[in-house]
Amino acid sequence: MKYKIHHKTVYRYAEPVRRSVHELRLAPRSGPLQSVRAWTLTAPGNLSEARDGFGNIVHNFTLAGPASTISIMATGEVEVIDTQPGDAGGHHGFHDLPDAGEARVSPLYFAGATPLTQASDAMRAFAAPFLAAGHEVPALLALADGIAGRVRYTANTTHVGTSATDAFQLGSGVCQDHAQVMVAACRAFGIPARYVSGYFYDPAATTMASHAWADVCLDAGRALWCSIDVTHRCLTDGRHVRLAVGRDYASAAPIRGILEGGTGETMEVDIAITPMSTAPTVS
Repeated sequence: MKYKIHHKTVYRYAEPVRRSVHELRLAPRSGPLQSVRAWTLTAPGNLSEARDGFGNIVHNFTLAGPASTISIMATGEVEVIDTQPGDAGGHHGFHDLPDAGEARVSPLYFAGATPLTQASDAMRAFAAPFLAAGHEVPALLALADGIAGRVRYTANTTHVGTSATDAFQLGSGVCQDHAQVMVAACRAFGIPARYVSGYFYDPAATTMASHAWADVCLDAGRALWCSIDVTHRCLTDGRHVRLAVGRDYASAAPIRGILEGGTGETMEVDIAITPMSTAPTVS
């Protein structure tokens, strides 16, 4: 599947922002599950680009003058591989290895909990039957199905600061909460897992939005992962476009900022995902 993606975020302020520093993870990278054909990112400041320790493409910009509106736009084309094929050992997943010359943290770094992914005793007890016999893909999918049933998808019941423990106790949340509960449950049993931000193409959706899911490490020594969409209770496929990975939402958020001034903030997000036709092969 190949998609054209348009993602525009506009912040408006009743009191202008006097100064701000922004960090963006809005540029997907090519890898084993997708190929980025073109990508453009525009913002009101000069963008600098770097890679973080997780392999994400990170852009930063600073605004030094007053601003009542901050507009950030990302557009591009991404081709997605729609399967996570089995390897010679029968494992389903993908090898996410650093590019030549790239420094990246070990998968084991994703085994430690964060404030947003700390597992409560109730979460441990819930996950234990699913992971008692190991964490092969069928067991992980069963755990994802259990989480989606336990934490019912309900819009506007949580926020970006809601922890996995809070969402689990509440029994409702959105894709961000599903992903963080999955990550927390795996880490509680020593299994490296990471949060993934991205897009999900649903032709029936009237409005498009960002999505989130989880990567679970099957073999740390080989950097073998599987990618699971808890909300849709499946392995990721041709509908999923990856933006960034992190230990939790906070370290993979598409946009983060520190503001001086800028009270009365409102935000508008417009995301359009359009499938692109592929020219037939001529023999």
